[in-house]
Amino acid sequence: MGLDFRYKKLGYVALNVTDVAKSAVFYENMVGLDPTGEGKDGCRFFRCSQDHHNIILYPARTGGLKRVGWEMEDDRNLDMAFEHFTEIGLKPHWLDAAEAAALFQGRTFRMTEPNTGATFEYYAQITQLVPPYSQKITKIARLGHVVFSVADFDSAVKFFTGQLNYKVSDYISGVIAFMRCFPNPYHHSFAIGKANENRLNHVNFMVTDIDDVGRGNVRARHMQVPIVYGPGRHPPSDSIFLYFLDPDETTLEFSFGMEEFPEHDARPPRMLAAGLETIDYWGGLPDPRFAAKGVIETVGS
Repeated sequence: MGLDFRYKKLGYVALNVTDVAKSAVFYENMVGLDPTGEGKDGCRFFRCSQDHHNIILYPARTGGLKRVGWEMEDDRNLDMAFEHFTEIGLKPHWLDAAEAAALFQGRTFRMTEPNTGATFEYYAQITQLVPPYSQKITKIARLGHVVFSVADFDSAVKFFTGQLNYKVSDYISGVIAFMRCFPNPYHHSFAIGKANENRLNHVNFMVTDIDDVGRGNVRARHMQVPIVYGPGRHPPSDSIFLYFLDPDETTLEFSFGMEEFPEHDARPPRMLAAGLETIDYWGGLPDPRFAAKGVIETVGS
């Protein structure tokens, strides 16, 4: 079938947390998400958009990533993706109707991403909520991106571009590939970085105003939340950033500003030299705790 299927956006990230009540307070009062309910399995739903959820917190023994949800443009593209993943041997499987309904989603399937072992979920419909997301603490524009650290960087880049229909926006030579789920316009909705092991690197929230980054910085300090990088400015995406840790030391990011790509005749990806100045115009250094924790839950683990 080929790579004709089209994404709408990064839909949600499901995180494992060791203390759901504590993390729920953090994601509401530090990150600024709106809570939208609790599942029968003890999970907590949060949103930063009209969607029913953009973050789900699941009780677990170890903090980290549970799965990543991708929203397709429509049911036709959902079916096309399922057929392609079946053809290349990924063994995708549809959730039963009750499980999809418990996620407030339409038809939904999952598969295991073979380079990292992470569970990827795909759907085309999700319940929309009224009134709009409140932006009562942070004016979050959207769930921005999720980044993985991977042990086999070259194979992962080849797979995501060759089989999952991601387009590379920029590389930092041999270190990071910034990718967009086509034809979503944002510089990256997903990225992978070279590492010694597979793990979640960080989850990003894009904000509507540079002041939200500054207020997040002050709020984190008042709440004694560890800041592990920034504020700074990323040269590849030209975004202002702030990285901080959740209660399980999973790395989160607020960022403001990002290049957008046209669907057709987009510029080719740049190959940027590796170096600190390529990560932060302002010359900052990450704390050793930056992206140090983020266990990826694998099937059967």
